[in-house]
Amino acid sequence: MIDLPWTEKYRPFSLSDIIGQKLIVERLVSFVERGNFPNMIFAGSPGVGKTACAIAMARDIYKDNMAAAFLELNASDERGITVVREKIKDFAKVKSFANVPIKIIFLDEADSLTSDAQHALRRTMERYAADTRFVLSANYPSKIIDPIQSRCVVFRFKQLSEQEMRDYIVRISKGESLKIDEKAIEALIYVGDGDLRKLTNILQSAAMKSIDISESSIYEVAARARPKEVISMLSYASGGEFIKAKTELDNLMLGHGMGAEDILTQSYKEVQNLGVDERTKLWIIKEIGECNFRIVEGANERIQLEAMLASIALIKNK
Repeated sequence: MIDLPWTEKYRPFSLSDIIGQKLIVERLVSFVERGNFPNMIFAGSPGVGKTACAIAMARDIYKDNMAAAFLELNASDERGITVVREKIKDFAKVKSFANVPIKIIFLDEADSLTSDAQHALRRTMERYAADTRFVLSANYPSKIIDPIQSRCVVFRFKQLSEQEMRDYIVRISKGESLKIDEKAIEALIYVGDGDLRKLTNILQSAAMKSIDISESSIYEVAARARPKEVISMLSYASGGEFIKAKTELDNLMLGHGMGAEDILTQSYKEVQNLGVDERTKLWIIKEIGECNFRIVEGANERIQLEAMLASIALIKNK
């Protein structure tokens, strides 16, 4: 029998299993106890528990009747008006046979819905408000139209703390009989960047190679550089040593296989750890932002990254 991916194997089954988000979980538990709740928007960055909370809440409410009263759709796959007019509307108008008369329609990544689809959804929410509740998950809630936002309670999911991620790593390590040292745990927390899904996938990939998890195996699997390597590149650049900074960039792109977005993201995180004055840090952040914009617009990654290092190197001369 093929084992489940760890992201599913360690997915919370009920609200009591949710990691972090204590205040939100308490509110959701009170909704479950009452058997009634408003329409909701779960807002926050990826991997912080939005989908897990929605499904866990539905399990706590419906027990074994999930299929009869809970519909889950990913709006990024079906983002047009057709899905609202057909799948959502058809489910909303069918009477629930579960113990709780209220049905739940969960729209994951609802910020991907087109404007027309969102306006159609608003009308559906109004028409079937008596026995259907909507839970919308969004990484960018500002992309959801105001008429929908005004009909929902917005729950903002915060980034998980280092201790919460550490406890989660220890839990998986015990469950899978892994040997993981402190530096490897710190590396996992660093590359996971608050996203439990990413963290879990990296840990599982590293464990497929060996149950002895080391810091180097984490960075290798994640295709990420150690913080000191990124700091070294930026330090050389800010010191006016462009050739050495370019050599470090070569190591990041060729040695670690990192893309431009990953390099810029790590560079932005490590600016505050550079041993330079505040004015230089501000200049470096400005250059990182401009480089990121040009790359997103379609410019050549390698040329723009070297241009960024050249601009930072010129700071010393200025």
